[in-house]
Amino acid sequence: MTSLPSTAETRPSTGRARQFFWEEAARDWQSKRAEGRRPQFSEYVVRSLRAVRDGVGREAGTVASIRTVHRVFLPDEGFDGLPDSYVAEHYALTLFGLHQHAASEPVHQPGTGLGTACLRLRRSEALTRAALERRLIAAATAQDVHELAQHLQRLVPLLRQAGIGLDYTRLFHELARWDGLERNRTLRAWGLQYTDPGIPVPRSDESDEDEQGAGAGREPAPYWATFQPGSGGAGAELAALRSGIGREAGTVAAMWAFHRTRMEFAWRDKGALTRDLAAEHAALTLFARHQQTHVVRRMHVSGNSPGTAAGLLAKKAATDGEGRSAATALERRFGILLTSADADELVMHLRSLVPLLNQAGVGLDYDLLRGALRAWDDPRRPDAAASFRQNWDRDFHAAAIS
Repeated sequence: MTSLPSTAETRPSTGRARQFFWEEAARDWQSKRAEGRRPQFSEYVVRSLRAVRDGVGREAGTVASIRTVHRVFLPDEGFDGLPDSYVAEHYALTLFGLHQHAASEPVHQPGTGLGTACLRLRRSEALTRAALERRLIAAATAQDVHELAQHLQRLVPLLRQAGIGLDYTRLFHELARWDGLERNRTLRAWGLQYTDPGIPVPRSDESDEDEQGAGAGREPAPYWATFQPGSGGAGAELAALRSGIGREAGTVAAMWAFHRTRMEFAWRDKGALTRDLAAEHAALTLFARHQQTHVVRRMHVSGNSPGTAAGLLAKKAATDGEGRSAATALERRFGILLTSADADELVMHLRSLVPLLNQAGVGLDYDLLRGALRAWDDPRRPDAAASFRQNWDRDFHAAAIS
């Protein structure tokens, strides 16, 4: 976890001089229950909750009643504007005030990320899945922390009504990082938490994988294998997947529903970027571009390696009157693809090949492609890329002359 800006001080979880207010409120309630008394909030907590709700929709630092509830300390001088950590705490406090309002038990639930909370809300059927996902995607696509807070102000009351808690210390850190480089990890964590299938995966690393880099028997069929061309929602689904082109895996909220990669909950919870997830993301975006405009036939064709597909394309170019020069150009382009040093370069070359396959109506095996992307530059499989190069080169020449 990255440190917060040095212009403001906040105490770490261990050895902190004073807990965050939401932590104090939960401790206050729990201490009474532990003593055998009726669990309720003290008058101090009740007054402070009223104070933080006064800050809803107000600019950080402008509400005098909240200042005593802040635990992020402002320096006396020497800074321009409020530090990110102070603004983040302001929003966390006001959201907590909305969430805790009229709730009889603490809503600060350590370990419950926003994606997990929304998954529980979806399963509660308190509102439709489409309505919930519109709100979650709106939050995930917020341009800055201020817009994010506005979307969360609409989402938090729904959690309260369904009796679902949230880790406000975690949310504080996510708000503090939103406008920085760590936003992608937050987004990926939300998406992986929200799409958690709830089935434990026994392994703790990625070592027990089959030859193509996928855990055998651990995942449902990938999206491209179940896609129905011409169905009512096909166009919108493909458009959502194309929005992920060039974006980091797991960070595109519109794509979350289409991922099938399995991983342990601890990895999902922290937003881990695994090779499996990166490979699936790239394959999904390539498939969406490949399938575009094809409403009769699925472009995922088992057995068609990139070599076979490029060879069929070269053969078609030669027989359709484009001549030997066009076929030679395709062979040269495919040769460059085979020299890709890593998976990212391979994806870049595939992006230029897939539109040609789309125009010619030539399919591609996306299961095989995903496996190749997963293994191409895996240091634990140093011979994988050479094997794929050899097989695909053989496939190209076999398809081109058949």
